[in-house]
Amino acid sequence: MLTELETIRLDKWLWTARFFKTRKLAAEAVSGGKVHINKQRTKPGKEIKVGALVSITKDGLHWEITITALSNQRRPAKEAALLYEEAADSFEKRQQQQLELREQRKLFDFTGQDHKPNKKERRLIHRFKQA
Repeated sequence: MLTELETIRLDKWLWTARFFKTRKLAAEAVSGGKVHINKQRTKPGKEIKVGALVSITKDGLHWEITITALSNQRRPAKEAALLYEEAADSFEKRQQQQLELREQRKLFDFTGQDHKPNKKERRLIHRFKQA
């Protein structure tokens, strides 16, 4: 349920809108310059209001959103989506980026190491590093 608030901290709103899993991660992203309000860098404790333009960059994806409601409680994803409105061009660009990332993952099917090296393989690794 959306509550009627005048202002709320930016890091708390990012957490309630489910852009970040914890408030700490939200605060780190804001401090690191990954979140901008009205095209300006800000601090995690900045009080935001309805109508603010927020730019979020996370995991190579970018959101351009307008805040439509404030809530101080983390709610289900469907209710969290009601807290903001995304620009149409931002949505299209993000969808295109996600498609490209999926194609790259299929093309470079790298899953990492399949197993922990056994004793023989460790010896070979150590010999290689010493030589």
